[in-house]
Parts: sequence; C-alpha cells; structure tokens
Amino acid sequence: MTSPSGNSSLNSPAPSIQAKASPRFASIGSPYFAIMLAVMAVVLILSNIGASKGVVLGPIVTDGGFFLFPLAYILGDVVSEVYGFKAARKAIITTFALSVFASLCYWIIIVLPGFGDEYGTAKQAAIEGALGPVPLLVLASLLGFFAGQTINSWVLVKMKERSGEKSLWARLMGSSGAGEFVDTLIFCSIAASVIGIADFGTFTNYVVVGFVYKTAVEFLFVPVTSLVIRWVKKREPSYGAA
Repeated sequence: MTSPSGNSSLNSPAPSIQAKASPRFASIGSPYFAIMLAVMAVVLILSNIGASKGVVLGPIVTDGGFFLFPLAYILGDVVSEVYGFKAARKAIITTFALSVFASLCYWIIIVLPGFGDEYGTAKQAAIEGALGPVPLLVLASLLGFFAGQTINSWVLVKMKERSGEKSLWARLMGSSGAGEFVDTLIFCSIAASVIGIADFGTFTNYVVVGFVYKTAVEFLFVPVTSLVIRWVKKREPSYGAA
C-alpha cells in the first residue's frame, strides 16, 4: 500500500529500527592461531609444575604458578574474540590433551630406573618431589581450566553477539571475571591438599587471593589484550569474511 505521496512507507520498517550487526570471526587456518595455541599449552604445562610448590608472600597464600596462569586467560580472550567459540573450544581441548600427555611423560620419567648411588637416589627423590604431585595438579588444573575457559569463551562470544564489534573492554572484563571464579574454585579445591593446605582459613585465603589476583591481572592487562586483539584482527585476512 502506498501513501498519497507515492511512497510505500507503510510497508517499510521504521527508520529507527536497525538490523543487529552480526559478529565477525576469522578462520583458524593461519599462523597466528597456531602460535597462540602453542603458547597456551606451554603456559598451562609450566603452571602445573609451578603449582606443586606452596608460596607464602606475607599474609598471602598462593602457589608457584600464580604468575603464569593469567596469561592463559588473556590468550583465551584473544582466541575467543578473533576466532569464535568453536575455535576457542578446540584450543581448550588441545591444551587439555597436551597437559595430559606431559603428565604421562612425568610419570614415565619417575618410574624409569635411575642410578643407585647416593647422588642418583637424591636426584630421584627430588624428581619425585617436584613432578610426583603434578598429575593431581594437572587434573585440578584441567578441570578448572576446561570449565573456566569454556565459561570465559561462552560469555565473551554471547556478549559479542549482542554488541557486535563494540564494547570490547566490557566483554573482556565480564568474561574473565566469570571464568576465573569458576576456574579458581575448582583448582584450589583439589590442589590445596597437594601443596599442604589443611585448614579452612588458609584454604579460603588461597581461593580468594587466587581469584582476586588473577582477575586483577587480567583487568590491568585489558588495554594490552585489546591492542593484541586489534593487531591480530588487522592481520587476519579472513576476519569478517563471508
């Protein structure tokens, strides 16, 4: 039906209504994705080794992997934002598998017969002390990392579907906070006994400090994460391609 002026305005949508922008993502078949995947795996494997040592910094109780683990989430944010949830899930599963493989290698190294002299016995004890707890820590880390990274990626992508390319900072901060809380609670619940935490007060300290620290680091690094994301987006030829 046309108006008296001859325009079909009655059949056209209101000018204030705009189609929601579709989120854009890049293909994973690029060297950037492979590099980030490799770094994520190395960071998680090193974190599992470091976590076998309990660390006390004044009133703060943490573990030796505290300075590494936030990097995994920063990389997870970059992968989720640039490549999407499916790619992030693939990265999580791959990192999961590599950590299990590393844990299996540690077990083989420990059970292999060593030298029977005093030096060999001392070295065997040191290796068992350093790498022996790692399989349980790997389990704790993998369960926490899998749940936390999945929630982190899901929240980020869902927020991106609502806002398109806008509000990157809000996506990074909201998704990181949700993922870190779940990850920290699961990891600390399993790892506490491994590093010698036996009372509830120290456990609470361990959980709260871990969550606050990891989240604070990610929030402080949001400007850096944003710059990395923009840098990768500009260099990914498939980003936004139909």
